[in-house]
Amino acid sequence: MTLKLDKVNRGPHLSTLVASSISREIAQGRLKPGDQLPTEQQLAQTFGVSRNVVREAIARLRSEGRIWSQQGRGAFVADQPNATVLTIDFDALQQANAFQSLFELRGILEVQAAALAARRRSDGDLQAMKEALETMRAAPYGSVMWLKTDLEFHKTVAAATGNIYMVQFLTFVSEKVRESILASGNQQGSEDLAAVTLGEHERILDAIEAGDADEAQEAMRAHLHGAASRVGLAEE
Repeated sequence: MTLKLDKVNRGPHLSTLVASSISREIAQGRLKPGDQLPTEQQLAQTFGVSRNVVREAIARLRSEGRIWSQQGRGAFVADQPNATVLTIDFDALQQANAFQSLFELRGILEVQAAALAARRRSDGDLQAMKEALETMRAAPYGSVMWLKTDLEFHKTVAAATGNIYMVQFLTFVSEKVRESILASGNQQGSEDLAAVTLGEHERILDAIEAGDADEAQEAMRAHLHGAASRVGLAEE
C-alpha cells in the first residue's frame, strides 16, 4: 500500500486538510475497504502535525462514515460509504464555482430560516442571538474568532426556527463556508468592513425580534449578498 501523503500547510483548518488528504487516498483507491490506516503517530509525522490534529481528522472521517475504528486495533477504511451521511469534499471547494454553489445553497436555506425565526423565535432565542452578536463585536474582523462567532449567530437563527433539520443542514453548510474562507486567507482586517458586517447582522436581529418575516428575509438576503462580495464571489 503506497500512499501519497504530504505535510499540510499550517493554519486553523489543519484537521480538515488531514481528513481531506486521507479521503482522497480512499477515493483514488490507494486505501481500500478494510485497509488499516497508519497509526496516529505515523500520520502525525507524515503530515507534520500534532496527534490531536490527527485525532480530530479521524473523528471527522468516522462521523462521515468513511472509516471505522476499534479500541486497541486502530482505524480501518469502511467497506462502503455511508449514503446517509452528507459530505462535501474540501479540495473541491477550492474551485470558485463549487464555492459559489455552496454559497447559493446557503442563501436558499438561510433566507427561509430568517423568516421562520421571525415567526417562531422565543425570548431565549433572541438572547442567544444578542450574545453571539456581542461576542462577534469584540473579535477582530476576519479572525478565526470572528468567523466562529459569525457562524454561532447564524446557528442561533437556525435554532429559532424550531426545525432540527434546518439547524443540521445550516450548521453543516455554514461550517464548510467558514473552512473555505479560512483556507483562502482573503479576510483582511478592516474597521469599515467590521461596521458594515455588524450592521447587517443587527438588521437581521431587529427584524426577527420585531417578528417581521419579510424584513428578516430581506435583511438576510442583503447580508449574504454582502458576504459573497467580501469573499470575492461575483453576483450572478
